[in-house]
Amino acid sequence: MSDNKPFWENKPLSKMNKQEWESLCDNCGKCCLHKLEDDETGEVYYCNVVCHLFDMQRCTCGDYANRATRVPMCAVLTVENIPRFGWMPKTCAYRLLSEGKPLPDWHPLVSGDPESVYRSGHSVRDRVVIEDEDTNLQLHITDWDL
Repeated sequence: MSDNKPFWENKPLSKMNKQEWESLCDNCGKCCLHKLEDDETGEVYYCNVVCHLFDMQRCTCGDYANRATRVPMCAVLTVENIPRFGWMPKTCAYRLLSEGKPLPDWHPLVSGDPESVYRSGHSVRDRVVIEDEDTNLQLHITDWDL
């Protein structure tokens, strides 16, 4: 392995430390979108609705450390369970790296700019609503091209 390559090109996901692992998230917010799955076909439909913990400006969880406790359905990603989350966006760094693919140019680790994900159109910022108890997800299905 070459030392002059960035860590994500040098290390498998399983060898990354916590800081490296967490830095892979580009804060697009796509994994926080509510999804509906067709029971018959297994097809997943994405909504323009996000979890009530979602920070709309930062496109991150507002209580990341406690998310799995506060939202039991929250998907906590690990190296071992990445393959089970087939609904993850095609642009997700965890998915890309697990499939042996490179990070896109707009990824903040590549661009050096945390706003590049937003400017490139790959962020849900300004395109979602926060869930509430009256939200009918079927009325919020959106074509995200994920």
